[in-house]
Amino acid sequence: MQRLKGVMANFRIALIQLQVSAAKTENLNRATGLVKTAATQGAKLVVLPECFNSPYGTQYFPEYAEKIPGESTQKLSEIAKECNIYLIGGSVPEEDAGKLYNTCTVFGPDGTMLAKHRKIHLFDINVPGKIRFQESETLSPGNSFSVFDTPYCKIGLGICYDIRFAELAQIYTQKGCQLLVYPGAFNLTTGPAHWELLQRGRAVDNQVYVAAVSPARDEKASYVAWGHSTVVNPWGEVIAKAGTEETVIYADIGKPVGVSFALSRADVSHLPCPH
Repeated sequence: MQRLKGVMANFRIALIQLQVSAAKTENLNRATGLVKTAATQGAKLVVLPECFNSPYGTQYFPEYAEKIPGESTQKLSEIAKECNIYLIGGSVPEEDAGKLYNTCTVFGPDGTMLAKHRKIHLFDINVPGKIRFQESETLSPGNSFSVFDTPYCKIGLGICYDIRFAELAQIYTQKGCQLLVYPGAFNLTTGPAHWELLQRGRAVDNQVYVAAVSPARDEKASYVAWGHSTVVNPWGEVIAKAGTEETVIYADIGKPVGVSFALSRADVSHLPCPH
């Protein structure tokens, strides 16, 4: 399949909102099983959530961290090839040269790794009386953009907190991306406040599709994910949305939506700033 440069082809995306446990092998088996389910439903691009193989928490990252390639990414490569799909592997804790990263890997239909995105903006937050979390206590930040091409469109990657930084989405759009994908684990404080808001904002600002994939909610976990994995179109409409439970949601994207603002957008980068 070939597409004209800059033209988005129609395809089905699947978001896997996985119930993550403390058992890595169980997480990997459940994830690969749901990837197979998504492929049988016609998904050409399948996305897993942030920390799909590990509980989310600074106390867990050192214990679950792997080299890349490693156990988890080998499983992703194999299932992408078996199902003949593009697979965005959420994220896993990665160990490299004595440092830990929150890392997303992407595999093509032949099992080849197409991209590796290390979370750039680490989640350090302190909302008095509600939540304190410091990823930087154990993780190091990534320092590169991550874009890959498919027969359907060019895709830009971020992880969770990366979605809060509009400049990253703008750069990806300037690089020709028409879909931005963010595996993420917002919580019960930030989720209801900003999860959907940020996705719709990035979509409308840049006239792109946005997909954000959360783990399923586990009320007994030390960090409780918000859930509600979502796909938003360039008009800012939510076209697919999960609840809080483990599920797979689908969206058929690439069809013309609303009105495009892109052609009428003026280049203001050269205008002088007022003093």
